[in-house]
Amino acid sequence: MDKFTTITVEQRDAVEILSLNRPDALNAVTPAMADELTAYFSELHDRLTTRIVIFRGNGRAFCAGAELGSDAFAAPGPGRPQRQLDMQQRYSRIIRLMRSCPQPIVALVQGAACGAGFSLLLASDVRFATSAARMNAAYIRVGVGGCDMGSGYLLPRLIGLSVASELLLTGRFLEADRAKAVGLVSDVVADDKLLETGLAFAAEMARASPMGLRLTKQTLNALIDAPGIDAALMIEDRQQVMLLETGDHQEAVAAFRERRDPIYSDR
Repeated sequence: MDKFTTITVEQRDAVEILSLNRPDALNAVTPAMADELTAYFSELHDRLTTRIVIFRGNGRAFCAGAELGSDAFAAPGPGRPQRQLDMQQRYSRIIRLMRSCPQPIVALVQGAACGAGFSLLLASDVRFATSAARMNAAYIRVGVGGCDMGSGYLLPRLIGLSVASELLLTGRFLEADRAKAVGLVSDVVADDKLLETGLAFAAEMARASPMGLRLTKQTLNALIDAPGIDAALMIEDRQQVMLLETGDHQEAVAAFRERRDPIYSDR
């Protein structure tokens, strides 16, 4: 995966560590980085040997947002709305791919996570932060709407409409401790424990069967918009029937009875 220039990918068994790699620019997202993130998350859909992704930023910040001086903002002139929509969709496509890829994504936040960086956090499945982490939906502070790159959809579902409205209508910063209090991050840890915490959590998820883990993320995505309990139960019932037919379920039952760890084959 040395084809990337703005991100790095490190393989650790079934876990990949994806790092934004523009530390001198606080990992601000350029169109080139957006395209590389799109390529990475697109490829994950067919690379099931990668079971979990840890998502972080190199340097002192997770991501300071979109780079305002880049060509992410179309020049004035005829066709600008069309060109700007194309660019907007290049960025928002990342969010769609993060939510649809079968691997759980664990985000590790140090320093700033603003604008586009904030949306990348929201699109992850689980978040851990250091005490110095500060995050905000910065969009409204640069003269555009506060809902961008999925923030208007994801944030109310993660922390409720009232606090989401507070943050999206003002661009107010959310400090690490309050982010934990409202449920946006799972825990606040020491700087030197951030990666260790993410890897330990990944190891805990890796104890699940591969298909069971994938379908749990998929089912959660479906249930968040389920019209009611009946629809939710039908989705869950069908997921469980599929998983009960797998060899990995049989292996899990045998391992439980034999008091040993299961050895999964994704079959």
